[in-house]
Amino acid sequence: MNKYKILEGQYVEAIGKKLYRVQALKDFDGVKAGDIGGYIESESNLSQSDNAWVYGNAQVYGNAQVYGNAQVYGNAQVYDDAQVYDDAWVYGDARVCGNAQVYSNAWVYGDAWVYGDAWVYGDARVCGNARVYGNAWVYGDAWVCDARHYLNLGPIGSRDGYTTIYRNKSKKAIVVCGCFHGDLDSLEQAVHEKHAGTKYEAEYMALIQLARLREKEWLGNERDST
Repeated sequence: MNKYKILEGQYVEAIGKKLYRVQALKDFDGVKAGDIGGYIESESNLSQSDNAWVYGNAQVYGNAQVYGNAQVYGNAQVYDDAQVYDDAWVYGDARVCGNAQVYSNAWVYGDAWVYGDAWVYGDARVCGNARVYGNAWVYGDAWVCDARHYLNLGPIGSRDGYTTIYRNKSKKAIVVCGCFHGDLDSLEQAVHEKHAGTKYEAEYMALIQLARLREKEWLGNERDST
């Protein structure tokens, strides 16, 4: 049995598309049969077979998919080819779009945007006016609540890759670079061991210097108490 139906008589328009309200057909995960949900473009946007739900004025459209135990609510929008799944929450005025993925226990909320090829997962929190984009990976105990809590730099290094630096819950800088995931001290040690005397060492050390300045700001700025 399907868990919801589309209410074709109740719709809004977004970028020329009609988005229709959904209504629950049975009880599941706190949703009761008869409850009115948010807006989707088609059944491909919201799974019929699990506990995922779209609430309030939230909108899911394009090729976007919401499934698993995910929740999208408030005025949030998920669109393009984005995916929100597992136990992830997207709410407030947040936007998840492009090829972005938000999953595991991650939350994206406030006025935050996650887009491009970015992945946000684990117990990560992206909120406030934060923007996570490109091919960034933000995960673990990330706590990105401002545009200055995140850097994505590249091409850099011997692989011409991109390096993501984000603030964690303890306001420390965490680096994701290829298979490396750790703090600045660990990155500096790895760089000296692998790239000593090369131009790549100089590039990475410049990046580390910038990251240390940003980390100092996070640790000392009262605004970062969010």
